[in-house]
Amino acid sequence: MTDHEDAAAVRPLTSAWVIRHLEAGERIVRTEALHGGITADMRRLTIRTRDGGTRDLVLRTFVDVEHAEDGLNREAGALTLLTGTGVPAPGLVAVDPTAAHCAYPSLLMTHLPGRTVLDDEGVATRVPLLARQLVAIHAVRPAVRPPEYVAWTTADTVVTPKGADAAAWAAAIDVIREPAPPYEGRLLHRDFHPGNVLFDVARSDPAGARITGVVDWAAASWGPADLDVAHCSTNLALLHGPAWGPRFAEAYEEAGGVLAPTGSERLYWQVRDALAFSEDVRLVARPWRESGRTELTARAVEERLDAYVTALMDAMG
Repeated sequence: MTDHEDAAAVRPLTSAWVIRHLEAGERIVRTEALHGGITADMRRLTIRTRDGGTRDLVLRTFVDVEHAEDGLNREAGALTLLTGTGVPAPGLVAVDPTAAHCAYPSLLMTHLPGRTVLDDEGVATRVPLLARQLVAIHAVRPAVRPPEYVAWTTADTVVTPKGADAAAWAAAIDVIREPAPPYEGRLLHRDFHPGNVLFDVARSDPAGARITGVVDWAAASWGPADLDVAHCSTNLALLHGPAWGPRFAEAYEEAGGVLAPTGSERLYWQVRDALAFSEDVRLVARPWRESGRTELTARAVEERLDAYVTALMDAMG
């Protein structure tokens, strides 16, 4: 069935399911683990075509993941509605959200070129690109809306970091005790950040970067644009330093995006997202270190999170 020993890493049931969705005469000749994700097992499958060439697909598998069915249904729905929109998302090939045919809940999609870039070098070039891409996502008007967004933290589950500015964190927690501000709904990626965006960029020319893909649509939702902006802002603040959080929001508006009309409303979404990171900083930091940012220990990320939350609260006086 396969020509590469690593293909055995794909369970037989799942391999058989993949093969059923290939063109006649095609076969899997190689598999390669893709790293950088938190919840899913990702593998690139190299397919030998009938004419002797190859093409690549990506297999996304949720192993012992809560809400796997919901996540895969959201992703399948998002990839379907994004077809033809100009947003560079993978194409859906097949999905088995309940593991009716596969060993585990799985989704098969096309492979996009490019790579994730998490280095500090070139971030000033990439931030406007990220902002323009997010504006384009929010401009999509789906015929069928995805499910409403789900909040990822509550005032009672936030974990204040050791040594943090206790007053700032208490004030931030009080912010999310209030009802969510009114908003005009948009299609949300809901996990838009540098780790889920692919770039074509030469290591010798970081200023020449361009986006080639946006992946991981398992949390696709309907909700406020501010929430997507806040999530990318928090990631940038933790990856590159607290100042990059507000800079991304500015870049989003410069690209034509529209945020909540008042500072207090914007703060609600910024704080709601930032506080969600407090509950499992180790999980957030691990893929960044695996990608080469070895200095981003859990403690270093925790300190940046504290600085970012404090800066958000200070900015509001």
